[in-house]
Amino acid sequence: MSPAVDAVIFDFFGTLTYTVVHPETHAAVFARHGLAAHHAAWGDQWAVGPADGEEHADHSGSRDAYRRWELDRLRTRARDCGVPEDKIELLVGDLDRVHERAVGVRYEEVTEVLAELRRRRLILAVCSNWGWDLEAALAEVGLAHAFDVVISSARAGARKPHPRIYRTLLTECGLRPAQALFVGDSWHADVEGPLAAGMRAVHLRRTEPAVRGAADPPPLPESVRRIADLRELPGLVDSGDLGGVQRDRTRAGPEGRG
Repeated sequence: MSPAVDAVIFDFFGTLTYTVVHPETHAAVFARHGLAAHHAAWGDQWAVGPADGEEHADHSGSRDAYRRWELDRLRTRARDCGVPEDKIELLVGDLDRVHERAVGVRYEEVTEVLAELRRRRLILAVCSNWGWDLEAALAEVGLAHAFDVVISSARAGARKPHPRIYRTLLTECGLRPAQALFVGDSWHADVEGPLAAGMRAVHLRRTEPAVRGAADPPPLPESVRRIADLRELPGLVDSGDLGGVQRDRTRAGPEGRG
């Protein structure tokens, strides 16, 4: 049996929520601007970068700085797809507006699972590859104030599985890596990254084909557990059967920031 954990950290999209719904289709935005042919070159990609694992601390000093960078990436993508210069600003503004109004759907078991974990006096956190306003996204799915710590890649200056975001997370939680359990559906971002940072990990592999994807995940290391539903998590925490900690390269406290 492994030592008890003091915090459970969740990924956001794919773990707590699913099916981001936009108020308008991507193709419709392009068509409204007379750019249907350019949509074929662009595809249905709403956000443009940064890539998973990328560090972008220079753009994460403030919300305004990060938002400027988001819009600059959209402008670059538009130019690469041949959008005429005189239509770029209106198109980019429209794409950004529609994307910002997207709403996700919370998995039905989330509220009861968080309540169960809260009764155990655990620190609850979210760590997600997301934009600046992750708190607002949580509120939209009914999870306002449900977490003690909320860390988005936009604010941390790096996307999972970059070590910087996990250092920021642990510092904000005030914990050593071995005290934290990371739960998520992405193998690289929510399992390998936390393991490399010295945390333990639970891989969420839902049974619905539309959710879990076609690819089979890698075999589980001894230090990782796998669940098909978040309802399994409180019992797993109670049992202490969470595997061992492989590495502890990250320290909590201000000195651990990247």
